[in-house]
Amino acid sequence: MIEKVNIREKFAQFQEPWSPKLVAEVNDTDIKLVRLIGEFIWHQHPEEDELFLVVEGRLLLELREREVWLEPGELLVIPRGVEHRPVAPAEVLVLLVEPRGTLNTGNVRNERTIPSPERI
Repeated sequence: MIEKVNIREKFAQFQEPWSPKLVAEVNDTDIKLVRLIGEFIWHQHPEEDELFLVVEGRLLLELREREVWLEPGELLVIPRGVEHRPVAPAEVLVLLVEPRGTLNTGNVRNERTIPSPERI
């Protein structure tokens, strides 16, 4: 079935941070929404590139060699194998584009790992 996705309505359906929600799929790629606040963990995705698109708020992506701030409407692709850490001083709403099956914690498995994101 072909249905449009209203990103604002989808974000209104959940409040918990660091818990990506699946909202669409394109071929073998997942489109996820996530609320972020505070610091995440340093991690990398050995096999997958990862796209961060800021919908609302301001996101810092820390890389080992530099930092990149993203404003609403800006995106950054983190290439596979690049260690990074998202940091959100205040709540930020992010759209993620990743190959299907990409773990939110990449090469690290801990209490923040979401093996199967909920579809909303």
